[in-house]
Amino acid sequence: MTDFTSENLTGSRFEDVYLTDARFHDVDLTGARFHLVDLTGVMIRGAALVNVDISGEIKNLRVNGVDVVPLVEAELNRRYPDRVKMRPTDAGGFRDAWDILERLWQQTVGRARGMAPESLHQRVEGEWSFIETLRHLVFATDAWVKRAILGAPSPWDRLDLPHDEMPDEPSVPRDRGARPSLDEVLALRADRMATVRQVIADLTDEKLAGMTQSWSRATRSRRASPYADAYRSSSTRSGSTGCTPNGTLTCSSPSRPDLRGRLRRSGRPAPSVPPGVPPSRPHPGGLDLPSRRSGLPCSGS
Repeated sequence: MTDFTSENLTGSRFEDVYLTDARFHDVDLTGARFHLVDLTGVMIRGAALVNVDISGEIKNLRVNGVDVVPLVEAELNRRYPDRVKMRPTDAGGFRDAWDILERLWQQTVGRARGMAPESLHQRVEGEWSFIETLRHLVFATDAWVKRAILGAPSPWDRLDLPHDEMPDEPSVPRDRGARPSLDEVLALRADRMATVRQVIADLTDEKLAGMTQSWSRATRSRRASPYADAYRSSSTRSGSTGCTPNGTLTCSSPSRPDLRGRLRRSGRPAPSVPPGVPPSRPHPGGLDLPSRRSGLPCSGS
């Protein structure tokens, strides 16, 4: 294993790199950026965390011996009272949550229509633009609702935008350079929202406890969901209710499988999980967090 001692690696880029069980001592990470990283089981001692911004799936985070997650959760729920309804456990709860999302979505669209068209294509700090977010939400609905739940073998639209970490798949469109108008993508979005609305209207607690399947083009037979995993309907539907927006109408890429799921599919060994910590599953989409900048609503598929 390589050791780096008394070296200047300022500006280095680490991508698709394994640093599991690595040791950092007297290291300057000032200004570093971490994106799509698995920090499960990380221990930090004697550190200076000043002007640090963290967002993601956070559990059992202790700062100076205090688990701050309940404090963060309580504050987020105070700021966004509807947030607690975004983890429904029965069919009625899903209908209530979707009603809330449709209401919030109208506010989001109203704000977008008041902005200059070019600004809707702009990225901020590497996050998706609003138009890219809309395109991804269309893809998320096609993958998790039309294909995984309804069984459509090829539901994709040419403007679908998969998450960046998804390997290229010839049957799934991915035109990163497309610049459709707001009205064009909103029409697609409205169509997918109508599909979700009907699925949720027909939802029962029995269906919610069922397993989803989709079509395999290669075998012409039914198989597991689009990422070769089977999900309970509740997991698929809960993942299709939202994303994480921010104050500039951009959005962190939702609906991306987690690191461990990506590693499993690539055939590479996933990092070990500390005892007592359950392994995470591919996450169909995330309404888990409001914006880290403003809390502007951005409903999901």
